[in-house]
Amino acid sequence: MTKPRRSLIAAAAAVGAALLTGFAGGTTADPVDCRVVACAALTFDGGPGPRTGAVLDVLARKDAPAAFFVAGRGPVFRYPELVRRMADEGHEVGNHTWTQPRLTDVPVAEARRQLAQTQRVVEQVTGRRPRLMRPPQGLTNRQVGAVCRELGLVQVGWGAGGIVRVREGADGAAVAEVVDGLRKRGVTLVSVERVVGTRGVGAGGMYP
Repeated sequence: MTKPRRSLIAAAAAVGAALLTGFAGGTTADPVDCRVVACAALTFDGGPGPRTGAVLDVLARKDAPAAFFVAGRGPVFRYPELVRRMADEGHEVGNHTWTQPRLTDVPVAEARRQLAQTQRVVEQVTGRRPRLMRPPQGLTNRQVGAVCRELGLVQVGWGAGGIVRVREGADGAAVAEVVDGLRKRGVTLVSVERVVGTRGVGAGGMYP
């Protein structure tokens, strides 16, 4: 078993018990009330990359929604067709900055540039401006939050509240195991916006 696959399975197991208690909000192709059933949102960081196409194939085959937080410089320019496919197949495309710096370590102007440039390029590729962002390494502060408010972005973390994080580079087989494992625990996969929105997090806020 590969290291990415082991880490994915461990992540799914770690959130499994919490997910079984249920979360407010969320929807897939069919309406689901996450106040009475367990829900989770599957998220990917830092891509797209060489394995993203296979991951999208798995998600399509299993009818599983996901959110992809993409990096503007490099990944989006290298694989624009994959970013377009994410959006076309109904997945959320979020902002993971331009070059993935620690936003807490750069000046406010640079944090703004990192996010704004990625907003522009994703909108050019997909026709839609991202509404979600994930700070690299999950590091944020009040200044980052203020920039996100300016840009109309909600920060999305992981590890609680029904957000499952998958690192870029995971292969399709590993993702299939995670999807199957969560569903065997009775978890319904839904969009991040449904999970975040029902928690009342405004632009600039950090969830969870």
